[in-house]
Amino acid sequence: MLQSVSDFLVITKRQLLQMIRIPEVMIFATIQPAMFVLLFRYVFGGAIDSGVEGGYVQLLMPGIFVQTVAFTLAATAVGLTADMQKGLIDRFRSLPIARSAVVIGRTVGDTTQNIVTLVVMGGVGYLVGWRPSSGIFKVLLAFVFLLAFGYSMSWIGVLIGLSVREERVAQNLVFMTVFPLTFLSNAFAPTAGMPRILQYFAEWNPVSTVVAGCRELFGVTNQFGATANSWPSQNPLAMSLIYMVLIVAIFAPLSVRKYIRVSSK
Repeated sequence: MLQSVSDFLVITKRQLLQMIRIPEVMIFATIQPAMFVLLFRYVFGGAIDSGVEGGYVQLLMPGIFVQTVAFTLAATAVGLTADMQKGLIDRFRSLPIARSAVVIGRTVGDTTQNIVTLVVMGGVGYLVGWRPSSGIFKVLLAFVFLLAFGYSMSWIGVLIGLSVREERVAQNLVFMTVFPLTFLSNAFAPTAGMPRILQYFAEWNPVSTVVAGCRELFGVTNQFGATANSWPSQNPLAMSLIYMVLIVAIFAPLSVRKYIRVSSK
């Protein structure tokens, strides 16, 4: 057990060293979310009636945060596919390390990188008027909540990355997965104008529940919920935790099993 922990910590360290040695990756990973903040804040902010004190930016920032950590699965999927193409997985197979260490280390490393991204985004959000009102403890809890969601999503990325052969395929598959989840949700605009069936989808969408949960922790009354009044929309924090546990419980074993099969070929 201790050896397995040591093994995945080594893989995690490798991930973090890549962030230091190739700073361009981290720079572009933070620039894109910052651009989303500025675009949505100043392009759509004046057209959407938020109905909350402080304006649209108070509802926008939790949505941008969740979208960003949801895309953790993109970094994980593309990174693993690249490692497979370069033969790095074959090298790991020849080392006396736990089979699960590679995928666990990858998910922990990618999730740790999200800390930098969220700090930068929080700073940009503050500059454009975002002001959480719930107190420092709940704000920190919200960021822990976001990191947990990013970690759970990274396990989906592991399975995608191990299931395809090219980075382009992994990237396209990730966008096909994440974009519908983020835009068919309450992240950026009210869902009340959607067709009824999409309102139900939005309310049961994990992105919607995490966004609503973060808004609650940041001290914002969520005005963008759907109108179906389902249990997830009324209990977003509890439902989000259930989703995270389910995602890890389903995709972690599948990913480890897939890695064992791939590395045994």
